[in-house]
Amino acid sequence: MRLKLHWQILIAILIAGFAGYLFQQGLVVYEFIGKVFINALKMIIVPLVVSSIIIGVAGLGSGEHIGRLGLKTVTFYVITTMAAILVGLVLVNVVQPGLDSEGEPVKELLSLSASTESVESSVGGKGWGDIVDVFVRMVPSNVVDAAGDNSQLLALIFFSILFGFFMTRLEHTYAEHLFKFWDAINKVMMLITDLVMKIAPLGVFGLIATVVAKQIKDLEEKAGGIEAIASLLQPLLVFAGVVLAALLIHMLVTLPLLLKFVGGVKPYKMFPAMAEALATAFSTASSSATLPVTMDCAKDNAGVSGKVSSFVLPLGATVNMNGSALYECVAVIFLAQAYGLELTIFVQFIIVITALLTSIGVAGVPAASLVAITIILVAVGMPAEAIGVLFITDRLLDMARTSTNVFGDACCAVIVARLEGEETKLT
Repeated sequence: MRLKLHWQILIAILIAGFAGYLFQQGLVVYEFIGKVFINALKMIIVPLVVSSIIIGVAGLGSGEHIGRLGLKTVTFYVITTMAAILVGLVLVNVVQPGLDSEGEPVKELLSLSASTESVESSVGGKGWGDIVDVFVRMVPSNVVDAAGDNSQLLALIFFSILFGFFMTRLEHTYAEHLFKFWDAINKVMMLITDLVMKIAPLGVFGLIATVVAKQIKDLEEKAGGIEAIASLLQPLLVFAGVVLAALLIHMLVTLPLLLKFVGGVKPYKMFPAMAEALATAFSTASSSATLPVTMDCAKDNAGVSGKVSSFVLPLGATVNMNGSALYECVAVIFLAQAYGLELTIFVQFIIVITALLTSIGVAGVPAASLVAITIILVAVGMPAEAIGVLFITDRLLDMARTSTNVFGDACCAVIVARLEGEETKLT
């Protein structure tokens, strides 16, 4: 009896952890395997997203249906992202990972160079004016360039929605030919997705083994000894614990409550239904790369229709970043605590809103949240260089927050499907 894919991926993760730790000299081989897998996933993103959205939007027909579905989707995304940020905000203020056991800032332990006074004076006079570019990027100046850049997926989605909508305004003869064309492309891309997923366990092995081997080497180089490593890791491990706890609360409490009381489904069925997508998200740390698997799981395991999943999930892979927004908020406040700053309610409000808005424009690729954190640091007046201390724990947290992002997308698809009157396999 053949093991299910998510069990194969889990076993690959465990083997990769041991291999990366014991055989660091195999890093070149690990990187080769991981890069081939990631490239294969990225290869199918653009044609799959474009064809899925065009077919999905065209299948909805009238602008009224598109508007109704879009409003439900965006509303859910905003609510869940804000809920995730608030969970992180509460935990980071309660635990205060930026302070040591005696209540002193951990600035020296983390080797943050800027003085507390200079940062404090800068924070006092800042606003949130640096995030307008997120919305400008939504309209592509060149759709071909946007298709070649994974960080411009939002622009590609915007174009695809317009194309699908106006395709239905053509005469029936033209519209029918276009629909068959894009539907055929979509079916081919799903077959290629199935092929790529057959090598997923091997690709996951390469990715995880690479991460483990690199992290061990980086720690040895940066710290230079067991005691130095321990002192460097202590505040970062507390910070990582806060992020992971907040992500778990969001995944195991917030989203299941919405599934039960808004979607009217059994939340515990959602986790096995999305197991393959969650395992892929955790190993790749890329919601964009996981999108083909997410769509597969939502349709085949959760029972969401192609009409809903092809609209909601590609959009969610770019604009619904629950885990990323939570992480950005916690990371900025952690660094502020490490500098010894007393953040006012106003500054924390700026951080919350900026995290919400920048998470919309975060590319669904590994470490993309670090770019958004830099924007937030600049927006509130903190030195962007402070982000360097986050790299040590970022990969593990990136994998965890990507899983949260993907699970949030899937929950939205199920809830929107239920609100549209569909029956799913989770009731």
